[in-house]
Amino acid sequence: MPAYMVIACKIHDREKFISGYGAAVPEIVKQYGGEYLIVAPGAELLEGSLEGYSSIAISKWENKGAARKFWDSPEYAEVKKLREGLADAEVLIVEAP
Repeated sequence: MPAYMVIACKIHDREKFISGYGAAVPEIVKQYGGEYLIVAPGAELLEGSLEGYSSIAISKWENKGAARKFWDSPEYAEVKKLREGLADAEVLIVEAP
């Protein structure tokens, strides 16, 4: 069953975020079998408490296990450090038939 990783980010320094983390992550996603469906700024909060989390990324995976394999990988652990102090993130994984 396909799984989707949904990430909402509040980016504090967009230029540094994009040139470091944003440039490095797509190759690792691809390496682990994921595919980005959307990566975009400008999300509009209609309800809830994610004010300022206006950058959204949604990736598709073969299943939840594949998404977790990427998330827990040593390659991603290294790249994830590149967003420290540059962005706050909320991350979800959901399976969908």
